[in-house]
Amino acid sequence: MNSTGVSTEAALSTEALPAEERREHDWLAAMPKCELHLHIDGSLQPARLLELAEKNAVAIPHASVADIERACEFTDLQSFLDLYYLGASVLRTEADFYHLMMDYLRMCRQQNILHAEIMVEPQTYAPFGVTLDVVMRGFVAAIDDARREWGQSVLLILSFLRHLSEDSALDLLREAQPWREHFVAIGLASAERDHPPAQFRRLYSAARELNLRLTAHAGEEGPPTFISDALDVLGVERIDHGVRAVEEASLLERLRQDQVPLTVCPLSNVRLCVVDTLQQHPILDLLEQGLCVTVNSDDPAYFGGYLNENYTALRSALGMRREQALALSRNGFHASFLGPDQRADLLARLDRYAAS
Repeated sequence: MNSTGVSTEAALSTEALPAEERREHDWLAAMPKCELHLHIDGSLQPARLLELAEKNAVAIPHASVADIERACEFTDLQSFLDLYYLGASVLRTEADFYHLMMDYLRMCRQQNILHAEIMVEPQTYAPFGVTLDVVMRGFVAAIDDARREWGQSVLLILSFLRHLSEDSALDLLREAQPWREHFVAIGLASAERDHPPAQFRRLYSAARELNLRLTAHAGEEGPPTFISDALDVLGVERIDHGVRAVEEASLLERLRQDQVPLTVCPLSNVRLCVVDTLQQHPILDLLEQGLCVTVNSDDPAYFGGYLNENYTALRSALGMRREQALALSRNGFHASFLGPDQRADLLARLDRYAAS
């Protein structure tokens, strides 16, 4: 991984590739895309992390980008979360949150991500005395600048940490009401294994009454029943991850018939040992079976690549064809929480690219 958080291999010049591979790499890079599963803290690039730690006098056990890269050899979700929360601890001021968001939005511009739905997790910063107002002022200023400067489309998801209590989540939902216009949905993230969806029934009921859209992490390290419970108990309309649905044929058929979107994160799944290798990843099989699967980067600064790197890795490891890449991108726009007019406009841009 280099200082931008992108894997060294991905950052190398495409000039080293054979001509055909270079053409496919460039075609994927230019393809209009949508990202639906992005934790903004997970885009904190190593160089920015070190810079903010020094600025804010936060002691961390890493002195260089290379140290952070070595720490990114995860054994499971919890080993990643330990580093993730350490990284988030260096964010303290409105300017810090502005730069965090703007760094990612500039990557969207570079990688032709026309629309992004970004998970914001204010509970992460509360132990350090950082208020929701500080977080949101920085994020909203960056989003406004990116929208004005190059037309970047962004929606925010208020994401809750499932290792904390439902009461604390309900408190945050109430606290976030002055910022309600900036959130399109709620989500549920953090350690999944010991925290089933049913623990957050009241939270999702309250969010539904506020007309917020509903999504939740399920079926990453948790079992397939967590996916079913997220649908039946919480009433979500989109599943973040969901790859363990492959373990239950009836659930797969339900997801296919109902066209429940799965926001799949291939490089993340390898780094967190959900699959052993990318060659074993089921995303293209699920696509061919007719499920609404999408490609996303999750926490790109920690998992070896942003959205383009996920797409090119799928081509390299699984032989993804152009029509499959277009279908995955199209699924992303369809699964977004955009209004119908804006969704149709962005899909038309993708169709024009495919035709060209």
